[in-house]
Amino acid sequence: MIPAVSPASQKNRPQRPDWHANPAVFAKIRDDCDTFCATRTRGQLGLAIAKIALLFSPNDIQQMKRNFGYKIRDITPEYRNRLEKKVAEHLLGTWQTIRLLNQQGTLATMTEPLPPLAQDYWRMVAEHCTHSDAGENVHLRFLKFLLAGFSMFVQKVPAHAVGTPFPGGDSVKLVEGVYYCPVREKANDVDAALCPFCPAFQTPAIGYLRPPTNPTEHQKQEFIRNLHDFHNFNG
Repeated sequence: MIPAVSPASQKNRPQRPDWHANPAVFAKIRDDCDTFCATRTRGQLGLAIAKIALLFSPNDIQQMKRNFGYKIRDITPEYRNRLEKKVAEHLLGTWQTIRLLNQQGTLATMTEPLPPLAQDYWRMVAEHCTHSDAGENVHLRFLKFLLAGFSMFVQKVPAHAVGTPFPGGDSVKLVEGVYYCPVREKANDVDAALCPFCPAFQTPAIGYLRPPTNPTEHQKQEFIRNLHDFHNFNG
């Protein structure tokens, strides 16, 4: 459970922009992403992300969870419950970790250089979150990318938590310090997918979700749609 935020702390918290004023919001997101691109170490990026992510409230995290629950309402109950649990674990756990590491001053000690891939990620985020059709939930979409970016580049863990299930019965696993994902190399056609930036390796065993052999265009689009709808949460 997210600890309650006291009225005093709410009063002292810097006010985030008006997320409904889209031109201004889009410009702010682009500026933030430029700032992230300019960072050179894990700690610098972590501090820059914390400055933005901690402007969001626990209510924003809860709204993301509700939105995701509504989005996957039509899948089987057992699979839905497992997936909701893991998505909530990522959202809540990452937000709390950002707050804790920021409070403890730990981020300032993280001097390991970032991979060049991090810049590509933030350029993708800037483009994906500043389209004219981004909608009123653009702030939650941006928060999703902030949390995922913190996971992958600051914590060096997958944005899908260990145990996140995928159709086909397999899930994200941690084996002897190495992360494996059943769709790591399967989702590059998904718009704004996190997979190309994820530190996990493709699961080598059989049983993971695979695209159809010699697929028709309909089968290919169905495969991509399933990945997007159930594992590429956009707020």
